Amino acid sequence: MISGFQKFLLRGNLIDLAVGVLIGAAFGKVVDSFTSGLILPIIGIFGGVPDFTALTFTVNGSIFKYGAFLTALLSFVLTAAIIYFFVIVPFNHLMERFKRQEKAAVAEPSNEEKLLAEIRDAIKGRV
Repeated sequence: MISGFQKFLLRGNLIDLAVGVLIGAAFGKVVDSFTSGLILPIIGIFGGVPDFTALTFTVNGSIFKYGAFLTALLSFVLTAAIIYFFVIVPFNHLMERFKRQEKAAVAEPSNEEKLLAEIRDAIKGRV
């Protein structure tokens, strides 16, 4: 039982996944910093700082802080847009460029084509 767990831990996929999660978390911090440090102030130039955390409403003494949700939603949409336009689009463009550079491999002739070529060569040899 312990050896199976050890094999599971030492499998390459688990290590790759852990590295991916750590890099993703670090990249998330970079994107959050970019969003809060550059994008939100630019939006603030045109319409004020988009911080809605103070927005609330009360029903029977319960306070609903919908402004925090709106701020988190705006941050999510901006983060998704930044990731899409600055990571996904350039990556897809790069992958298309590499695909165009790859040449199609010459397909191996089928058995039928090989047999027909042998028959053709045999007929040419008789004539």
